[in-house]
Order: sequence, then C-alpha cells, then structure tokens
Amino acid sequence: MNRVTVVGGGLAGCEAAVQLARRGVEVLLVEMKPKRRTPAQSGDGLCELVCSNSLRGAALSNAVGLLKEELRRAGSAVMQCALEARVPAGGALAVDREHFSRAMTELIRATPGIELVCGELERIPDERPVILATGPLTSDALAADLARAIGHEHLSYYDAIAPIIDSESIDWSKVWRQSRYDKGGDDYVNCGFNRDEYEAFVRAICDAEKVVPHDFEDVKYFEGCLPIEVMAERGIDTLRYGPLKPVGLVDPKSGRRPWAVVQLRTEDLAATAWNLVGFQSRMTWPEQKRVFRMIPGLENAEFQRLGAIHRNTFVNAPELLDESMQLKNCEGVFLAGQISGVEGYIESAAGGFLCGLMLAQRLRGEPLTRPPETTALGALLTHLGKMPAHRARYQPSNVTWALVPPLENHPRMKKRERYEHLAARGVRDLAPWLESIGSPEPSGEPFIPSEAPPSPTLPPAEQGITSTPDA
Repeated sequence: MNRVTVVGGGLAGCEAAVQLARRGVEVLLVEMKPKRRTPAQSGDGLCELVCSNSLRGAALSNAVGLLKEELRRAGSAVMQCALEARVPAGGALAVDREHFSRAMTELIRATPGIELVCGELERIPDERPVILATGPLTSDALAADLARAIGHEHLSYYDAIAPIIDSESIDWSKVWRQSRYDKGGDDYVNCGFNRDEYEAFVRAICDAEKVVPHDFEDVKYFEGCLPIEVMAERGIDTLRYGPLKPVGLVDPKSGRRPWAVVQLRTEDLAATAWNLVGFQSRMTWPEQKRVFRMIPGLENAEFQRLGAIHRNTFVNAPELLDESMQLKNCEGVFLAGQISGVEGYIESAAGGFLCGLMLAQRLRGEPLTRPPETTALGALLTHLGKMPAHRARYQPSNVTWALVPPLENHPRMKKRERYEHLAARGVRDLAPWLESIGSPEPSGEPFIPSEAPPSPTLPPAEQGITSTPDA
C-alpha cells in the first residue's frame, strides 16, 4: 500500500493523517514549523489556532454544532483534543489554545504509522498520493507551483464574502420580489431606500469600525468585487450607481422607483437563506449587524454568515476536484481544508477527515463512501462539488443550513424547530454511514449541552436531540 504524504500540520492535515493511519495507511506528515512560520503563527506546535480560540456554537440548532457532533461520533482527532482542551464559553465550544495544540502534537507523535518531519516544500511532491492541506497562508512558492498545475485562473488569494440572512427574519411586508426589468421573474428580493434612509445608511457604513488588515495581508481588491465600505467612501452616490442601483425596479406599494435598492439572492433551492448581493465587507461583525439592520425590511435580520475579506489561498473546487477531493488534472493530488474552499476551524478539520477517509478507502480497494447529503459532513461536500447557478465565481463558505436539503413532508414551523428537525435528521442519517465505514466508538460524552429537555414537537424517533441558544 502506498505511503501518503500530507503537507501541512494544521487541523485539516493532522486530521487527514490520523484517519489514514488508523486505517492502516502509512503517512509522512510534513510541517514547516519550527524551521519556518507564516506571519500569522507564533508557536511551534501542530494545529495552532492563530485567530480565535472558539470553534463556534455547540447547539444542534446551529449547523456547525451539528458538524462538531458528527465529527465526534465519527472519531475525529480534532474533536477528541478539543474536548480535552475545552474552556467555559457559554453555548460555544472554545479551547485553551496551547493545551489543544499540545494535545494534537502528542496525538500525532503517538499514532502508529505517522512520521512527522519538519521542512518547507516549495513544489508539489512527486511522491503520490499527496494531500495538500497547507491552509489559507500557503507559501508563495507552493501556491505558484499549484497555480502552474491547475491554471492561474483557478487559484484565488483572498476571500470576498457577503452576508447571508435567514429568510424568516426578513420583514416581507416591506420588501418585494422582482428581477431588474422583470428579466428572470421574481428571483430577487428587493429592499428599497428613500433618499434620507439611503444617505443615513451610507454615512453609517463610512463611520463604522473596520477590521484592520494584518501586516501580512496584502489584499488586492478587484474593481468588480470591492468591499461595500470602499465604494461608500468614494462618494455618496457611488453605491446607488453600483450594487444598490434602483434602475429597472418598481416598488409595488408606491408604483415608483426607489432612491436605492439592496437586492437579496437566494442561497438554496428552498429559499431559506438570502445573500446580500455585493455586500462583501471588512466592517467588524457587530458593526455589520448594526449597519445592515438599517436596510428596510432587515431591521430584525438574523445572520447565518457575516461578510469578510481576508487573505486566503483556495481553488475553484467545483471545477477542479472530483468526488474524492482529488484534482481532476493531477492524478494523486488531493486537497483538504481551507485550500479547497471551506471556512473555519471545524470545517477544515472535517475536510481533512473526509479526504483522509476517502483516500484510505481508495488505497484499500474499498468502495468510496460519502456521507449522506442530509448530514453536515455531506453538506460540506455539496459545497465543494456544486457551483450555485447564480454565483459568478466560487467562494469559500462555512457550513450553513442553506447547504442542507430542506425537510420533506413537514408542516411550516418556526426556524429553531426546523433547525432541530434538520439536526435530528442529520444525526439519524449519519448512523448507518458510520457503521458502513467502520467508525470507532466516539471518545468522551456528547459535548452538546443537555440541560434543555427534548423538543416536544420532535417525532419519537428523533427524541433525545437537545440544544441551547447559540453563543
């Protein structure tokens, strides 16, 4: 059986290495620390959490909470160490960074079949198979070699992410559905400003607190994908001649064209989540919530995701990756973690888990077994493999409920109840898949808070799933 080279000692690389080794595959794990660090790193251990120490919400009414529980049940190394290093954080899962990094380093060193070596690779190794899990700050030399292999047009160097709004939090009495010039039916939701509302909104954008780029973030904006605040700072009317242009739209309540219009575009077939078109932003997240709730109809908006722009290295996954996360035009080269286009610590670990599992199956001559699309793990693979028809280019994403197929044959229900049903379905559908892959018994107790009683509206087969408010 071939030895697998895994490049990158972050969450995705370490998770992939452990899953391979536990299935009898020898692994060479290459990490450039301590010989060299990225500008974001300060320690020498594996799986260094360079930003927040939070792994985000733990409630099953949160898609990332479901993802964590699925990984725990599947025997994830990252979840095992995260639970060991857990610190109090209300409804979230947060860890002691040093404890977590130390635990992951010790686990890697103690796992039979993994050889950890220190060194920087400037090109894709010739030895195959290889998993590239080098994260958002992939070295310039390795990124350049990857670009040569896949085509420079398929590799991006920064994220430009717009917020996503939960459908049920929109005030539908204040908005209307219409495509510009009625081309495309009622595909868009429109939020109309009068002049005073618009000018107050632009001033709020300009005055809002912004995220200061790190010294190592040389973010070069495309003119066609500018942060909303950059456009606002160019003049009071820039936005209404750009993404907020009202031409071709008529408010049915007044029969007139508004002064400016924010358009929302659906994120999923069931239209449970809506994207703010053109609203990529470097405002801080609290400021985004405050300012974007000034948009008519979004006064009580609940955000599934907030906007962001930061340095990143990722590929056009729907175009380049096959169903096993292998580059279609580079036999034996697999991608895991943020370089494939997922966002977040847990999503990166999940990418490593799936990549390691499927590669082990391939090397052992077993059928490729992907998790059901109704699970959070399956939802991530859906994101990597499918370009939404409305999106001009691929962008990274956290796991969200918009990636999960909607419930079937269920009456209309409140958002929280619907999410609990989706989570219960995901946990139920996960069980036979775990059995099919021979997953070990999960370590530790479920980390999902269990003080709240099961929802009385859940079917008996789905009882026992509990949740607490998100952090």
